[in-house]
Amino acid sequence: MPILHCIVHHIDKATSEQPATLRAAGTPLPATPLVDSLLAAFHDAYHAKTKAWGHFLPEQAQAEAATQPVTQALADYLAERHDFPALTRALAERLLPLVDDHLSTSGHLLCFDYRHGETRYLTLGLVHQREGFGIDDALTLVPATQLNLARMSLALRLNLSQWQEGVASRHYLSWIHDRGGKKLAEALAGALGATEGIDATGETRTLLKAFSDFVEQEELPEEQSREKTEALIDYASAQASRGEPITLEELSELLDEQQPRAFYEHIRNADYGLSPEIPPDKRTLRQFRRFTGRAGGVSISFDSHLLGSSIEYDEQQDRLIIKQVPKQLKEQLKRQG
Repeated sequence: MPILHCIVHHIDKATSEQPATLRAAGTPLPATPLVDSLLAAFHDAYHAKTKAWGHFLPEQAQAEAATQPVTQALADYLAERHDFPALTRALAERLLPLVDDHLSTSGHLLCFDYRHGETRYLTLGLVHQREGFGIDDALTLVPATQLNLARMSLALRLNLSQWQEGVASRHYLSWIHDRGGKKLAEALAGALGATEGIDATGETRTLLKAFSDFVEQEELPEEQSREKTEALIDYASAQASRGEPITLEELSELLDEQQPRAFYEHIRNADYGLSPEIPPDKRTLRQFRRFTGRAGGVSISFDSHLLGSSIEYDEQQDRLIIKQVPKQLKEQLKRQG
């Protein structure tokens, strides 16, 4: 990930009673392997978080009493009317009220302008420090201070390429939306002049439901069903780790090389209402797995998330209880009766 610019500002919050203040850096950090490693660690920490995905509102909706819209500041930067320190200082100033209202400790604002493949990104994150321990060359225990990336709760990433090209997308901007951090996430969206454009959790659930329906409809053998499930989860998890969306057509090709559009056409024909590109939700993906088994003329396969709701397992009696019998199976049973 080539870094174009990197700078670190400090937001000081001495006490809960005092307002947050900004100590801005004047120049970007020089490119070094250590900075590269920091971006890689930041990238991994950010994409492990639950996020909201959205886009900027029109500039007239962003305008607040003589406050320049974020999109104008970004446009000035990309047109080289302002440099990276000026852009990031302006963004940092917008975060001060959020720190006052929702956070209680000081932190360093890490800012990166970088490329990943052909795409250019801008990412910012407020990171706190923690005290730890280290061992020096004399094998002596020494105090060590480090950035606590895992506890980052205020961060965002903007796909600059997609936004600048004016691509019709509802999710070129993402920001952390941890459980319990709803008010902070909403405040950040307001400060950016942004709005959620897609429900990543809901879309991921719908995609997995469409996949389950597809497997059931195709009446695939157990081994083939398992292979396709693993292919879907591997691809979706890899996209989540890179911070990239699931592309339905690409996923369909991965699931079946012989019929590369079969799953894609299934989604379109059944009208699940899915977007062509879906930001994957890691938590939902982790919960998805298919239970399968075959013995004595009985073949059973169902998604793990159904266990405990429409399907129950009675371990003492060694039986499965299906509360919602599939329509097709129900009709066959009625005809047999």
